[in-house]
Amino acid sequence: MSTSELRRLRNYIDGEFRDAADGRTTEVVNPATGEAYATAPLSGQADIDAAMAAADAAFPAWRDLTPGERQRYLLKIADAFEERAEELIAAEVENTGKPIGLTRSEEIPPMVDQIRFFAGAARMLEGRSAGEYMEGLTSIIRREPIGVCAQVAPWNYPMMMAVWKFAPALAAGNTVVLKPSDTTPASTVLFAEIIGSIVPKGVFNVVCGDRDTGRLMVEHPTPAMASITGSVRAGMAVAESASKDLKRVHLELGGKAPVVVFEDADIAKAAEGIAEAGYFNAGQDCTAATRVLVHESVHDEFVTALAKIAAETMTGQPDDEDVLYGPLNNPNQLKQVSGFIERLPAHAKVEAGGHRVGDKGYFYAATVVSGLKQDDEIIQNEVFGPVITVQSFTDEEQAVSYANGVDYALASSVWTKDHGRAMRMSKVLDFGCVWINTHIPLVAEMPHGGFKKSGYGKDLSGYGFEDYTRIKHVMTSLDA
Repeated sequence: MSTSELRRLRNYIDGEFRDAADGRTTEVVNPATGEAYATAPLSGQADIDAAMAAADAAFPAWRDLTPGERQRYLLKIADAFEERAEELIAAEVENTGKPIGLTRSEEIPPMVDQIRFFAGAARMLEGRSAGEYMEGLTSIIRREPIGVCAQVAPWNYPMMMAVWKFAPALAAGNTVVLKPSDTTPASTVLFAEIIGSIVPKGVFNVVCGDRDTGRLMVEHPTPAMASITGSVRAGMAVAESASKDLKRVHLELGGKAPVVVFEDADIAKAAEGIAEAGYFNAGQDCTAATRVLVHESVHDEFVTALAKIAAETMTGQPDDEDVLYGPLNNPNQLKQVSGFIERLPAHAKVEAGGHRVGDKGYFYAATVVSGLKQDDEIIQNEVFGPVITVQSFTDEEQAVSYANGVDYALASSVWTKDHGRAMRMSKVLDFGCVWINTHIPLVAEMPHGGFKKSGYGKDLSGYGFEDYTRIKHVMTSLDA
């Protein structure tokens, strides 16, 4: 298909769709086919300037709405997403190659629920009650929106991560300039059409582009906050750039979740749950259950069970109802995942998978690797693919040492029937989330975010909402 025949995606700035000011575009590829289906703007400085100016101009009026008025806008957005769910699913499947059925059941409902949660949170924008902490003076705490937010969403969950960005920001009274990944802009551009028909112009803006576009957003003097979900490298670059003018930074970065399986766990149930949490979305999830630590007494039994499930786990085209996951997102990601397997040390053993599936699209087999040591590359670094590693441990102390012995600290899980052990582990595991006898469920009411190189700031929950606000102290004399 020639470039002229491809669908044209456009930026959304100040209430209208626009091409990049200089006319530059980039091709967008469907990872299930490896073929281009659209072009998107490759936005530059003029586009960023226009989007930031629009968001800045819209901010005072949006900020000054009552919380109930902002709530109504967000509830209308949630309703519109439900009504146009099939369009959103089609755009996301083209973006990512994900299974259609799972996108319908596992992404649309939580997205809508999360928007409605933040619509409710909009009416909880309050400070502490007034009080006198010095004679003759009353103190009041105001919680206010920050201003314009520059937001960058990733390619693994383009729709849902965009919701995690814009919903709390808008609920708190901020305006938004949102950039999708250059490989997955389609659903975000559809967001712009839907949201733009509901909120005042300039409140929600979308600019498409690459890494340089994101850099221009973060470096721009207008935003008061930069929020990114992405790699550790990208997060560090954003933090460094934002530090030059002291922007607030919200970073949700990589993960390397330890999954600690003790000898008393139900091995069959654990293997099944871990496989689903490790292979879902092709393992392209920063909380994925990819690094299993199993007590030595049940190690072989667990590996056998997990390898059997992996061998039966299918990947394939979006309309195939039997597949658990679709392709890796792009050729670079396929190369990265393949490279980890190709560079495995001699002591490692591939128990299942370990190879590309087919020659069309970027599919990779569900993989299990055993025999690994703590300092191996595949243990220390994020693979971001359908690869689960297995190590053995001798006792609780060693399990904790191995679990915490990486640079990431986003999510973890413990599998045991011993309540006391589960509570001890939840205390000492250095991760932002600890699941017990499950892995990966998320709810709007609870926070998502990590420590160390997994970043800082929380998504979801009241904590995520508060991240998009600032605190002001007002003190007044009682004698005036």
